[in-house]
Formats: sequence, structure tokens, C-alpha cells
Amino acid sequence: MEVSANDSRDMLDSPSPARPVIAVHIPCHNEEAAIAKVVRDFCSALPEATIFVYDNNSTDATVTEARRAGAVVRREPLRGKGNVVRRMFADIEADVYVLVDGDDTYDASAARRLVERLLTDSLDMIQAARIPLSDNVYRLGHRFGNNLLTGIVRYIFGSNVVDMLTGYRVMSWRFVKSFPLISSGFEIETELAIHALQLRLPCSEVPLGYRERPQGSASKLKTYSDGARILRFIFRLIKEEKPFQFFGTIFLLLACTSVILEIPVIATYLHTGLVPRLPTAVLGTGLGLLAFLSLACGLILDTVTRGRVEMKRLHYLELPLRFNPVRRP
Repeated sequence: MEVSANDSRDMLDSPSPARPVIAVHIPCHNEEAAIAKVVRDFCSALPEATIFVYDNNSTDATVTEARRAGAVVRREPLRGKGNVVRRMFADIEADVYVLVDGDDTYDASAARRLVERLLTDSLDMIQAARIPLSDNVYRLGHRFGNNLLTGIVRYIFGSNVVDMLTGYRVMSWRFVKSFPLISSGFEIETELAIHALQLRLPCSEVPLGYRERPQGSASKLKTYSDGARILRFIFRLIKEEKPFQFFGTIFLLLACTSVILEIPVIATYLHTGLVPRLPTAVLGTGLGLLAFLSLACGLILDTVTRGRVEMKRLHYLELPLRFNPVRRP
């Protein structure tokens, strides 16, 4: 029998002082071949947890298989993993959130260890850094794309993240409820990582084995189109979260171009007193004005961004710890 949103909220919103309330979130789209095993594995690893499968317009028997395995099944009609995760985070109340893909590529038996590590060390997020168990785990271009995007974020935000795009994470209630999720697709993993980095939240990364999908299951990730979307999302986040660096780079490019164009014009003027290259002089002057306008935008937006980050941090700090193992009787 399917549980309504209000019923599940009441069921999960009464944490015991001795045991955390755990919710396992599994977003799914056409995972008939794998979802039953994933649900059973997490039921075995975390028998006290409630397993939620959110179906995203599947056209196969994903819903039937998930219910048969013992999951609470709900539907999110808006296509895209980001839309599904946003709905999950809004609907469910728990002390610990386990987010995992429904393709049976991650080790469910490690969930207990990850949850205990999150609670014992008072962390806000633990993500599983994938270690391929065979040469055929990643499709062509996926590993390169992951390393490229993770490297960009690591360089810009100053972190030591190894696998930013992993689909297996354990998060605290405070992290989930302070997270202003805006992405709609596979950019969700990037947004989760950057939210943690931006607020300097206590997080960790644990290496775990990553296996191939079961036979009959196909990846929904499109190497080039989704990779391009994630890359665009990263640049948009850089513009919004690191505006001085973003507009400062534009300032340097425009200023250098302006100087290169103006040098021969100024040299000719100093030698002859004339400006024969008037279009070049106008172009160089225009680029110089745009350069300093970009610099001003960067300085102003950097101040605005700092204020916005401070507000997000204050909101995060206002949220109480739902479960503190130090206070257990």
C-alpha cells in the first residue's frame, strides 16, 4: 500500500533519542532490472530505515518491482534527477538521508559504515568516491569528463574532492534543509558538492567499489549533452559564487587586448602627433572602458555574494542538530 506524503512525514518526524531516523532516497527512471535488488540490499544493510523510491515517469515495471521489494514508492512527474531530489528533500523528514542511484552499481552494505561515520564525526555529508571494479564500468568519456569537471571545481573552490559526480551520498538533516537546490538534471551532484564547499561544511569522502550495471539496465547519462550541461552549470556557479574571479578574468582579457591595440596608436601619436588609425584607437578605448566596467561589476557582485553566503551560513546555523550521538543516554 502506498503511503501518503503526510503519513510518511508523521512517521519520520519523531526521532528517538537513542536511534537516528534514516531515510534512503532512490531516484529512478526505467530501472526495472535493478531496483528490486537495490531496495532489498538497503533493507538488509539498514533494516531500521525507510526506503523511498521516487519514480520519474518510468515506462517499465520499476514501480511494481520497487513496491514488491518493500519500498515506499512515490512519483515525480517533472523529468530530471534534480527535480526528483528536490522533491525528496522537501517531502521527507529524517535525521540522516542516504541518496543513491537505483542502478545497483554501488555497495549497499557500506551504508551502515557511512551513516555511523556521519554521526560519530558530526559531519554534514559523506560521499562515496568510486573505485572501478572492472574496466567496463565507465562508458567512453565518462571518466575523463568526471576528472575534468572535478578538477575545475577543486581548483576554483580549493578542495580535495576526488569524485564530485558520485551518486552515493549520506547527508545530515541540517545539510538537506539548508540546501537551496535549483538544478533540474544531472547537475545535482555538482550543486551538492559546491554547496558544501561554499559554506565550508564538515564533509568527508570514502572510497568505495563501483561495479557495472546489471544486464538489461542502461545508463540515462548522456556523455556529451549532460557533460555540456554540467560544464555550463559550473561556469554559471562560478559567475554567481566567485564573481570577482569571473569578471576579473574578463577584465584581464579585455584590458590586455586594449593595450595591445593602443600601443601602436600611441607610438605613432608620440612620433608624429597624429592619430591615423582612428578606428583602432576607438576600438581600444572601448575595450578599455568595458574592461574597467567588468572589474567594477566583479567588485560589486563579490560584495553581494559574500552577503548572500553569510545569510546561507546563518540559516544553516539556525537549524538544530536533529541527532547528536554525544547526547545519547
